[in-house]
Amino acid sequence: MYEPEEVREARQRQEDLARLRGLRPIDDDFMRCIFRNNIPLAQFVLRILTGMKDLKVIKLETQKDLKRLVGARSVCLDVDATDSTGKKYDLEIQRSDQGAGAHRARYHSSAMDIENLDAGQDFDELPDTYTIFITENDFVGAGHAVYPVERVNLATGMPFDDGSHILYINGAYRDDSEIGKLMHDFSCWNPDEMNYPLMEEAARYYKETQEGVEYMCKAFEEVRNEGFNRGMQQKEYNNLKTMMETLHLSAQQAMDALRIPKEEQKKYETML
Repeated sequence: MYEPEEVREARQRQEDLARLRGLRPIDDDFMRCIFRNNIPLAQFVLRILTGMKDLKVIKLETQKDLKRLVGARSVCLDVDATDSTGKKYDLEIQRSDQGAGAHRARYHSSAMDIENLDAGQDFDELPDTYTIFITENDFVGAGHAVYPVERVNLATGMPFDDGSHILYINGAYRDDSEIGKLMHDFSCWNPDEMNYPLMEEAARYYKETQEGVEYMCKAFEEVRNEGFNRGMQQKEYNNLKTMMETLHLSAQQAMDALRIPKEEQKKYETML
């Protein structure tokens, strides 16, 4: 059934507003928004999660693509922070247990190492890194709030002290401790019911102010457009494969037949 554009836009607007009301900081899209340009909030959260009360965040970036992984699986950090001593922090939201495995944590940790050591630098200049996964469920299942993962010399039982730290945070943990109250806030959709003013203020901005609501609605629209573009790209890729297989054409011949622009052909060559 045909839907006029103005009707579709009005419908999508109401759907976006309804979706926004139900979002929580543990929903990754919303989490990246409330931490955007918000060093005080990032510092507050990292102090609680790491237990380092004097931690001072001096640099913050959300949705940071690591640029040095050329040819490897890409990594986009939800929240990337640097403290005053040069330590690096990757804060990740992971609602699905399947995405929180040990190998993913290892990959994120190693990707941060590659990103933070330049050619010519000594290995001892590699900064300490903290890869932190906040999982909606108790991923480990032992009832703890925090699961620190450290390398150990098994022969001596002593810490390896390579500067690499991995933390799993139990998002289901609740009590009256700082982290128990923080995990409540991460799973709370209503700013009025949050414990901490910094979390409440950030959530309220994106849910209740005109500027914040417009930013979120624009983000929703970008996600829709991205999904549409991915669908169109997949369709083009399928057509390309079909032509190559049925007409026995080379990739270049098939792309030329489909009139794929020269500037986009490298992308499809990589996919093939």
